[in-house]
Order: sequence, then C-alpha cells, then structure tokens
Amino acid sequence: MTLDTRKLGQQGLAVSALGLGCMGMSQSYGPADEVESIATIHRAIELGCTFLDTAEVYGPFLNEALLGRALKGRRDQVVLATKFGFRFENGKQAGTDRDSRPETIRAAVEGSLRRLGTDHIDLLYQHRVDPAVPMEEVAGMVGELVRAGKVRYFGLSEVGVANIRRAHAVHPVSAVQSEYSLWERNLEADVIPVLRELGIGLVPFSPLGRGFLTGAVLRAEDYPEGDFRRGDPRYQGANYDANVAAARSVHEIAEALQAKPGQVALAWLLQKGEDLVPIPGTKRRTYLEENLAAADLRLDATQVARLDAALAPGKVAGPRYNAKVMATVDR
Repeated sequence: MTLDTRKLGQQGLAVSALGLGCMGMSQSYGPADEVESIATIHRAIELGCTFLDTAEVYGPFLNEALLGRALKGRRDQVVLATKFGFRFENGKQAGTDRDSRPETIRAAVEGSLRRLGTDHIDLLYQHRVDPAVPMEEVAGMVGELVRAGKVRYFGLSEVGVANIRRAHAVHPVSAVQSEYSLWERNLEADVIPVLRELGIGLVPFSPLGRGFLTGAVLRAEDYPEGDFRRGDPRYQGANYDANVAAARSVHEIAEALQAKPGQVALAWLLQKGEDLVPIPGTKRRTYLEENLAAADLRLDATQVARLDAALAPGKVAGPRYNAKVMATVDR
C-alpha cells in the first residue's frame, strides 16, 4: 500500500492523502494504551500515512507529549499539525472558553514545540475562533511565527466564511479543518466553495462520524463514563434509530464491494476532490490499516449518488454537538 500525496493550499504544503487523527490516543474514546498508540503511529509512518494531527487541548497536553515520545528519531518523516485556542486553568481546560490573544498564541507554540520535541510545527491551526480577538491579530501573530521559522503553514478549524476571508487577507491560510463526512455535510453550501475560490485545502475530521459510519456503534448510554459518545445527540434515543437507518446504504454498498463500511465512507470523501485530506482517528494498528486501505477503493457514479441521497443534509437526525459545544463553532 502506497498513499498518494496531496497539496493543502497554494503555499506548498504536501501531505499524505490520508492522515491520522491522534486525539483518541489520549482522551474521549475509552482508556488510553500508550504502547499500542505509539505502535500505531510507527505503523502509520511505515505505510506512508505521515500527516499527524494533535492539539494542546487533547489531554490537555498529553497527546502532544505522546507524539513527542513516539517521534524521537522520526520527526523528519512526518508532517505535524497542532492547534491552539482554548483557555486553561491549573493545567486543565477551562470549559469552552477560548483565548487567541497574540501573547497566548506565542506561549502556546512554545509549549507545543517543547512537548512535541521539535523546533517547528508544520501546520498550526487556530482550534476555534475567539470572538474577543480580531482574526487579523490571530493571522498576524501566526505570520510572525512563520517568519521566525517556528511554524511553516497556517490553518483554521471550524471557521466560517467571513473569518476565512479575514485571516487569508493577512496571512495565507493553507488548510481549514472541520467536521465533514457523509454524516455531516454542513460545509457544502458555503465553506467549500470559498476554500476552492481562495485555494485553501480542507482537512475533514471525524470522517467516520465518530464511528457511526463503521457500523460498530452502540446507543449513547451503552458507552462507559468519560466516552465522548455518551453525550453525542446523534447517538441518543430516536436520533440513534433514525441514523442507523440512514447509514444502511453505506453498509449495503460496502457488502457489494467486499469492503468495510468505514472504507466506503472514506472513499466517498477522497473522491470529493484532490484538495481534501481526511484524518480518521484511531489508536489501534488494525483500524489504521483498515482505514488506509480505503485509498485503493473506487466508488462508481451510481454508488456516489446513492450515498449522497441517503445521507443528504437533513437525513441525519440530531445536532452534531450539544448546544454548549456548538456555540464554539463559527457559523
């Protein structure tokens, strides 16, 4: 298996066609297993999946430190993406409070560099828009860090059209990371057209619908305490039943292709454009290898149309986050 390379943005950032989301190695989806997580990162590199995604808030701080340990002697083999933008108190995340003041960005980058064991971050995202700080100040600060050699490329996460334009006018944005999948199509009406107008790449996170599109799902209440999915509205009550029905087409197409449902979901994304690089998350080598095999799967026009219709906007039941978390999304 050899992954192709794709370009994110017009500034020269080249990455593997599929990346690896590392958040779940440290939080949100069950207990951590550092040995298996590091083995998964090493296996990803062996298979050409060299675009690794983390953030200071994952843990907090634990995920970056894990990557730092995993990448000793391997740093030059990967493209590292991390994020700043949440506020912390006594080493813990302060709810959904955000902080993108320039001095905070500078301090966050120094912390990330230390934990990651590197002298530069390849792609630095603002994790969520901070309504108290003008986007021009954020982009200007990241531009300073690029000129200082501490950051190579600038990205934004869960950002709306107006702030994409404001940031890009100050310092070129190479990538926007947002939730996008068969399961969540909210970018199609306005964000994706603007990204293509400006020459900015798209990095979809949760491309498997937090597991829902793989078929290996339980109701919210059947997940253990601390698992993110316990509070996911789409896993709850009548929403769960409706979403199982909506995802049925994914399973039927997978069966016809002798593939896994998750591979069909990733193949659908990969065929949406060469400027798009999904980052499915896993902490296990088995699922990593399964996900990467999606790069070799092709869907025909009839299959794509069937998936588009079955999981069209409005067909998936429930919001993707609870109200408090949705309030941090810049739409």
